[in-house]
Amino acid sequence: MDTRPFRSVLYIPGSKTRALEKAAGLAADAIIFDLEDAVAVEEKANARALLAQVLAETDYGPRAKLLRINALDSDWGRADLEALAAVRPEAILLPKVNSAADVAALADLLEKRPETAETRIWAMMETPLGALNALEIARAPRMAGFVLGTNDLAKDMGCRFRADRMPLMTALQMCLMAARVAGIVAVDGVYNAFKDDEGLRAECEQGRDMGFDGKSLIHPAQLDIANAVFAPTEAEIDLSRRQIAAFEAAQARGEGVAVVDGRIVENLHIVTARQVLDRAAAITAMQGEV
Repeated sequence: MDTRPFRSVLYIPGSKTRALEKAAGLAADAIIFDLEDAVAVEEKANARALLAQVLAETDYGPRAKLLRINALDSDWGRADLEALAAVRPEAILLPKVNSAADVAALADLLEKRPETAETRIWAMMETPLGALNALEIARAPRMAGFVLGTNDLAKDMGCRFRADRMPLMTALQMCLMAARVAGIVAVDGVYNAFKDDEGLRAECEQGRDMGFDGKSLIHPAQLDIANAVFAPTEAEIDLSRRQIAAFEAAQARGEGVAVVDGRIVENLHIVTARQVLDRAAAITAMQGEV
């Protein structure tokens, strides 16, 4: 699993020169360079040429860089891949993945070019069939992560918008569990009301409580909230350190458990505590390099 932070994963339209330039200085952990939904049909060709040029000339630092192409069975997907292969993309984000066969088809195309020998694949999980096949997709060739496409998923399911996202919960959890089984990253879907900070924070908190690694975002104004919510708190870091110290002391005494703040601490808690500290260290490293 990629150990970099994915607290904030920002969509940037591949057709917007200014947005592409500005993205290099934003506090996003990862960027989705979008050639699909964010680009009008008449701009597809210009956008892929612009994006290829910008990626070849711009340093986006250590953050993850995902290139969302159009579907391979569309009029533009293969041309997107052809134009972007020369920049040796870190990862291709494939839309509307329904099965492992969709991922395998892209993996086969990547295998045929030396420029994409190391390119990983991310899947947009945005259809009911994709959610039902989440485990086989997570285990498909070159897979590195899921991005939940909650708008398309809700449309296909015909469900109503609810702040608690109850109608989507089964699909969200199925995708998240599949990602955890396969050891890949799982990023929650977007929050559309980009001026609603309170609503965004609540949905980020829900996603973080569920276990998602971060939130996909549609506007730079959403970055600070997502970065804060999906980072370990000072209290969590402090507790993790004290749990590890107490458990190591207990082991030195020949004991298998420790007690911290009146609660039993076993080895499973130490695994979680080390994950918290590793996540905090990764965030600090990212902030120092960006």
